[in-house]
Amino acid sequence: MEAFYSTLLAVSAFCLGACPFSVWVGQWLLGKDIRDYGDGNPGAVNVFRAGGRKSAYLAAILDIGKGVPFVVLAHSFFGLTEVAVMAVGLSAILGHAFSPILRLKGGKSLAVTAGVLLALPQHEVLVVLLIFMFFGFLIIEIDAWRVMLGAAGSLIYLVTTKGSSWEAVFMLCVLVILAVKHFDDLQTIPRFKGRLISWLRSRKTADLSRQ
Repeated sequence: MEAFYSTLLAVSAFCLGACPFSVWVGQWLLGKDIRDYGDGNPGAVNVFRAGGRKSAYLAAILDIGKGVPFVVLAHSFFGLTEVAVMAVGLSAILGHAFSPILRLKGGKSLAVTAGVLLALPQHEVLVVLLIFMFFGFLIIEIDAWRVMLGAAGSLIYLVTTKGSSWEAVFMLCVLVILAVKHFDDLQTIPRFKGRLISWLRSRKTADLSRQ
């Protein structure tokens, strides 16, 4: 029965993840196709760019929320194995990233990934991801590289603290999905913010003056 429940929940998570809530919110509340704005991504940020701050908040909550219910059911109600629970989580992320409703041109998956990590029992993974992303926000100008830093930092944390584990495999899969969805933006070499560069230069100058 566990195989049946695992498959049922994974398929359900994929179907829910595939629902393009941000696109629908843009159509229903703003009367606009949010893919005509910004980078064309069917996500909450472009709902905001289309002119709806409150609508963007709603879209973000829905995109995060669709990564939660079936993951919670998998581990809290059905008591599935760790591998099965993470497979359900990955299904939700894949559904969002490659939505059949949008002809496989889904969103960049950051919001739904946050929802999945929030729903998993291992909450420290989400905390580590947010810490690394915040650090990236302080030093890096390009959003895609901030996302990569967050995911890579979480993976390094899991490998360091737990070694070869299913959590690390899960995070590696998430990292690959995020890299694929941010591929175009990652073509640009990451640029550090001016203040960081100035600080590094001042440190180098100070070190040279002491020699």
